[in-house]
Amino acid sequence: MSKRLGLPAQMGIGMVLGVIVGAMAPSISIDASWFKPLGDLFITLVRMVVVPLVFTTLVAGAASVCDVKELGRVATKTLVYYLLTTTVAVIIGLILANLIRPGLGLTLSMENLAVKDVSAPPLIKVLMDIVPLNPIDALAKGNMLQVIFFAILFGFALSMLGEKGRPAFVFFDSCAEVMIKVTGIVMRYAPIGVFGLMAFTVANHGLSVLLPLIKLVAVMYLACLLQILVVYLPCAHVAGLKPGTFLKGLSEPLIISFSTCSSAAALSSNLLSVQKLGASKSVSSFSIPLGNTINMDGAAIYMGVAAIFAAEVYGIPMPIDKQLTVILLAVLASIGSMGVPGAALIMITMVFTQVGIPLEAIALIAGVDRIMDMARTTINVLGDATGALLVSKLENGGNVKA
Repeated sequence: MSKRLGLPAQMGIGMVLGVIVGAMAPSISIDASWFKPLGDLFITLVRMVVVPLVFTTLVAGAASVCDVKELGRVATKTLVYYLLTTTVAVIIGLILANLIRPGLGLTLSMENLAVKDVSAPPLIKVLMDIVPLNPIDALAKGNMLQVIFFAILFGFALSMLGEKGRPAFVFFDSCAEVMIKVTGIVMRYAPIGVFGLMAFTVANHGLSVLLPLIKLVAVMYLACLLQILVVYLPCAHVAGLKPGTFLKGLSEPLIISFSTCSSAAALSSNLLSVQKLGASKSVSSFSIPLGNTINMDGAAIYMGVAAIFAAEVYGIPMPIDKQLTVILLAVLASIGSMGVPGAALIMITMVFTQVGIPLEAIALIAGVDRIMDMARTTINVLGDATGALLVSKLENGGNVKA
């Protein structure tokens, strides 16, 4: 099978089989927990390779950049791209939600609803925490922003040594190649892992959970599709990639992110995929790990859609000034909640509090959150990949292959 079908196709088959088996499981008395270990093992294996892969590739990439101005240009272009695409994402979510009005006329029980109180850390603390007190501890805990900071600093210092640093550069470059090979070995298990994750999700939640909130889910997925058509495909065109080449080349990380709902699980695959499409090592090694942590276009769409939905359910007016507040908070929260687990929940909590929507509204959409999380995580990952390809093109001219 592996000789006839590529890995993305195998994962696609695993996903479809997972949905079918998961839907059948309750009727044939198979507990959802039977499938969970298959998916958990896959996520654990992928996360095992993420930190060493990112660290070694980032050190090697930064060491190959001999000009601090070049590194500054890459960082500036990457961050500007993140801010602009996040802004467009939340605007798309708000416009569609206003047009389709997913919460209008919907009556859901508000009894016994409770939501965990979550708050984002202050921005100044987040910025200060980027610098690791102990780089080894940051590597052990998988604190990606601290790992990125130290790896870039280490790699740039390595490049400044010139010929003296050559042996160390060769070592890290070789380690990066080894980690790429390890990642390839791990990914052979991906079809089974994807099957387990999808079967568990469908068997655990059931397809019937979609029915009361199908309109909300439809708006979310339509907004994600528009983000691809309006933002990512034009950016890919600027990078010199045809839509088919672009999406096919990224099919592996997109399937991983869709089935796992984890940007971290797709990080290594995303990094390798954009490099195969022509993104430079130095740019992709910087932008993909960074975007994985702070670039949240999918979460921004989710926040805009969910805000309008909850306001309609509760009968709370959402005039233009409140919607502008949602846009502003989405952009700020994409940075302010960096590195925090459950960032989308933190972002939406901040918005609901600011525009006067009861936090219990979050519990209303809990039943379909996993279904929407699949879409928002996929958009998060696709946004990171698009940024790496676009910035590589802007920096290196015609190096991205068509």
